[in-house]
Parts: sequence; C-alpha cells; structure tokens
Amino acid sequence: MQETAEQYIGRILGYVEGQDAIKVQRNTASRLQKAIKGLTATQLKWRSQPAKWSIAEILAHLADAEIVASWRMRSIIGENGVTIQPFDQDAWASAFRYQDRDARRSLELFRTLRENNLAMLKEISKETWDNHGMHLERGKESIAHLTRMFAGHDTNHVLQVEGIVKELRKAKTKKRR
Repeated sequence: MQETAEQYIGRILGYVEGQDAIKVQRNTASRLQKAIKGLTATQLKWRSQPAKWSIAEILAHLADAEIVASWRMRSIIGENGVTIQPFDQDAWASAFRYQDRDARRSLELFRTLRENNLAMLKEISKETWDNHGMHLERGKESIAHLTRMFAGHDTNHVLQVEGIVKELRKAKTKKRR
C-alpha cells in the first residue's frame, strides 16, 4: 500500500525531528562518501531485491532530487505562492537510467549542487524562509519546510545506503567462511 502525502511528510520529517536541517544537509555528502568507501562498481550497482534501488540508483536519485530542490526553492523565492510540480521518481530512474550511472560521479554532482543550494539559503533574508509554494500533492510548503523535508529525505536515503553496505559486508563475510 502506497503512503499518503501526510504519511510521507510525517515519516520524512520524523528522520530529522529535533535536528538542525541545514547541518543534516551539510553532512549528507560526507556521510555517503564514508559509507561507500572501498566499494566496487559492481557492489554499488547491487540490488538486495529486484524492486529495491541499488546504491548507484539512490545516489543518482539524490543528485536529481537536489536539482528539484534547487528549482523549487528558487521558484518560491522568486514568486511567493507559486505552484510546485511533483515528479515521479521511478519514472525518472527509468528514463535517466539510474542503474547505469556512475555512483561516485552522482555523489560528486550531488555534493556540488547541495553546496550551491546551501550557499543560496545562507544568503536569503529571515522573512524569505516563510515564502511558500503550493505543492500539487502535499499542499503549502515554505522554504523552511522544504529545507526540513530535504534533510529528512537525505537521512532516509543515507540509512538505505548504510543498510545496503551492511548487507554487502555480511554477504562478503559469509563467502569467506
């Protein structure tokens, strides 16, 4: 059963409850870099189940999601109340061939885009954090809310990557026995 918009928001925000969203976002790329250190290209493309994403796919998704974040925030800053278009992450994964992407290149792209977005957020006025857009599925989303959502989104995917790495290491240990 697919999550409702409210369930998704609650789950994603739950990952960062009580945390500084900017700090979470600032640390995401280095957490991911640390998690994938020493993995081979084959390991980065390994799927635990056919319907689950590989690390390479998750990193490609994060890079594309950062483009989405950039566009949404800039749209809201430029036009308070603007409509925010959703996107189908699975359609993007297929159309943009996430499974074939170089994981480390995706991570570097994510890092660059993230640094740019964090620099932009540092420059906006305190009042601008209340600017909002109207997401067609989730309703009103301010810059402050989007910042927390993307921090939670980061945490969700970091935990997935770390889980995959644990599975890979466990499988490697079993093979040695």
